[in-house]
Amino acid sequence: MVSRRFAEASHLQAAIMPQKRNQPGRRVQLHRAMSKLGWGSRTMAWDWVCAGKVRVDGRVVTDPLTWVDLETQQITCSGEEAAPVASVTIALHKPRGIVTTRQDERGRQTVYDLLPKGLPWIFPVGRLDADSEGLLILTNDRALSVRLTEPAHRIPKTYHVVVRGAPSPEALELLRQGVELDDGPTRPALVRVLEERPAETVLEMVLAEGRNRQVRKMTAYIGHPTLRLLRVAVGRLALFDLGIMPGEWLELNEGEVEAVFDD
Repeated sequence: MVSRRFAEASHLQAAIMPQKRNQPGRRVQLHRAMSKLGWGSRTMAWDWVCAGKVRVDGRVVTDPLTWVDLETQQITCSGEEAAPVASVTIALHKPRGIVTTRQDERGRQTVYDLLPKGLPWIFPVGRLDADSEGLLILTNDRALSVRLTEPAHRIPKTYHVVVRGAPSPEALELLRQGVELDDGPTRPALVRVLEERPAETVLEMVLAEGRNRQVRKMTAYIGHPTLRLLRVAVGRLALFDLGIMPGEWLELNEGEVEAVFDD
C-alpha cells in the first residue's frame, strides 16, 4: 500500500538524525546491541556474529551473547560501523491473519510484507496476535518504544471486542475491577457495551497494560470468549482519525506521535 505521506525511501535520508546510544555503563548482549544500532534483527545479528563478521574494539567476536557497552565500545560488521538512521514511526492498520514478526516459521504473511522496501529497521511497539487487527505502531525510536510500553507510563489502549453471548452486568463489573489471570490480577479497565446483537455483544475495553492475549483471556474468564478484536486507539492516537484501511500504513509526524501521550 502507498502511504499518504511516505512516498519514497529517499524521503528518509533527508532527515538524518544523530544515532541514539544507551546511557554509559548500560551493557547488552552483542546480538541485541547490533539490533539497537540499526543493523537488523537480532536473528540476523546472531548469524553475522557466528560467521565472524563482527568486531568489538577491533577484535573478532563470535559469541552473540557477549556483553558489550554501546557507549564506550566500537562495534563493526564487515569492517563498517552502523550508519546513523532517520527516526521513523509508522502506524499500520494490521489486518486479521497477519503475524507481527519479521519472519514466520509457518510461512504466514507478516506485517513487514505490508511495508515498502527501503525503510530503516523498524520494530513493532507491542504486538497484535494473528487473529487480532487494528492499530499497530512500528518505530526505530527506542525511547519512544519505552514510553509506549513501560507499565509505569500506563498508556491506554482501546479495543472494540466482539464477544459471544451477552455478558451480565456482574460480568462486566468483573472486567472493570480486574480479573485473576495466570500471571496475576489485571488492572482495572474501562468497559462499556457498544452494541448488543442476537448471539454476540460488542464491547469497548480500555486497558492500561499490555499482557500477551490479555483481552482474550479476560473475556474468556467471564465466560464470553472473544470472536473478534480490533485495536482502535493507542493513547489518543485513533485508528479511524488516521484514515487508513486494513493493510495500509502511514508515517506519523511529530504531532501525531505526541498525541499518543496527550491527557
